[in-house]
Formats: sequence, C-alpha cells, structure tokens
Amino acid sequence: MNVCIVGAGAWGTAMALHLNRLDHVVTLVPRRFDQALSLSSDRENRDYLPGHELPLSIQIGHELKPALMEAEVLLLACPSHALRETCRAVAANLAAARSLRLVVSLAKGLEQETHLTPTQVIGAMLPAFHTAALTGPTAAAEVAAGKPTAMVLAAPSDFSGLSAVQAGINGRKLRVYRSNDVLGVELGGCLKNVYAIAAGCCDGLTLGDNAKAALLTRALAEMVRLGTALGAKAETFHGLSGFGDLVATSHGAWSRNRGFGQAIGEGKSVESLLSGRKTVVEGYRTTASFFDWCASRSLDAPILEEVFGILYRGKDAGEALEALMNRDLKAEGGA
Repeated sequence: MNVCIVGAGAWGTAMALHLNRLDHVVTLVPRRFDQALSLSSDRENRDYLPGHELPLSIQIGHELKPALMEAEVLLLACPSHALRETCRAVAANLAAARSLRLVVSLAKGLEQETHLTPTQVIGAMLPAFHTAALTGPTAAAEVAAGKPTAMVLAAPSDFSGLSAVQAGINGRKLRVYRSNDVLGVELGGCLKNVYAIAAGCCDGLTLGDNAKAALLTRALAEMVRLGTALGAKAETFHGLSGFGDLVATSHGAWSRNRGFGQAIGEGKSVESLLSGRKTVVEGYRTTASFFDWCASRSLDAPILEEVFGILYRGKDAGEALEALMNRDLKAEGGA
C-alpha cells in the first residue's frame, strides 16, 4: 500500500515505522513545517518518540499535495481537537489525490463543540471517501520497537475493502481485527481516557490495588451502559477498543491520561499540569464533551461526573472517589 500519515506525534511516527517494516510506501507529514525539517535532518522524532531511528525509506513530507498524489490510504494521526483543521488542509489538496480510497482516524476523543466522533468529523469534511477508525491498547513506543500489539480496524459494512486494508496493516508483531461497529470502537477509545484519569487519581492518592480494580470494573460497566445508550454494541466494549485500551491506559507508565490523573491525586493543580505541555491529554477535553453529551440525554454516569468535577470544578480527587464509594447500595448489575 501507499500510505500517507498526517501528524507526526508519537503515534503517527510509530505507525510510520510499523508500516515501513511491512514494506509499504510511507510518507509521514508533520502538521508543522519546522518539525518536518527536523525529522528530515535528524531522522528521529526527538520531541515525541525519541530513540527510534526513522529509516530513509520513510519519506518526510513538507507539504500535503505531493504526499497525497499517490496515497491509497490516509491516516490522520492528530489530536481530536485538531482533526477538523487537519481535514480542511487535506481537502484543499485533494485535487492531487488520484488513488485515495480510505481515510483512517487514529484519534481518540470527541470534538468538543459538536460531540462528533473522529470518523464523523472526517465524513463531514471529506465526504467523497470511505472512513475508518484504527484503535486499541497501543503504547506508541512499544509499536515503534516492534513489540506484540493488537488493534481493531472499524469501518461501516458498506466498505468492501476493509479486509484488504486489515491485511495490509496486520503484521507479525501487530495483529489487526476488524469491526463494523465504528461508533462503539470510537466511544471506547474516547471514554477509556476519562477513566484512565480516574485510575491515575487512585495511584496518586495511593489507594491501592483493590480500589483501582473496583474503579475500573465499574468504569467498564459505565462504558457499556453509555455506549449502548448512544447506539453502540455492548460486545464492542469488551474488546480491544474498550476493555483492552482501558486496561493499558489505566496501568501503563507511558499513559499521559493516567499520569495526568496521578499528578492530580498527588496534589498538583489541573492548570499547572496543562500549562506549556507539548503532548495532549485527550481525556481532559473528552471529559467535558461526554459530560455535556450525557447531560443532554439524561444519562447517569457517576464516574464521568466525578472526573468532570475534579477537572472543571476544582473538586478534591479524594473527595470525588470517596463519593463513588458512598453511593447508594445496589446489586452489581445496577448502574
């Protein structure tokens, strides 16, 4: 395949390395021109994925137009809040895209103003192309190093080329499953970041393994309840994009969302943690988006609500988690 990857953060860079190992033609296009120059000269992403050499066979694109000319698959590896702007830039250069057939989102978050999922944003901005989501429990550095990983590629059932793209991305060290529940796959990828912040708060407060296990068990139940209420399939959340990503993001030392929550639990302010960051904590904006979305539909989401209170209302993390422990007693299958 000829693949163009727009966005050269850790995840976009890791996917470029993986696809290059599979002998695909890969062009990595940073969203900033100065980063493109740096990657071209250093052959290393020192800001976002240091320690991994970029082979000369990975082309670094300084402009979108030439990168799109031969691309068959376009991967958008930008934060969810920058996705619409990135799609707008792609749309301005589509005249050159002669072979493009699929646009794949690597983002995990809702658009805050519209509450649209990444593929819904892409569909609105680039309506001429099929869309898909590629997600799962994926630490970028591990994928870059070729460690065993599994993901799920989701596209609507009317896209007949899903199996071919699945086979193209699949490799000896990265197994790809496919799904037609695009909404469920994307909601899982969004919500797990919210719950990973809560899990990080548990770590920062040193509440122990029992508390964290209980929190994540109830988080999965909440994820299923919210997802199905919004139209997704329950079984999707028990797969890689739901449970799998929740486990990885809530325990990995590399996880920005878990680390963000841990720092809050240790007493640091949200404002200080967000100030001057180079990397994005997707769960921060996603919490606000889902809070508004659930409130507009009168959906009960106690863990989400407590995380919102911590992030946006200055609620003490210890008090928020204690509030969850002291909710009314009920059978385990209840909300």
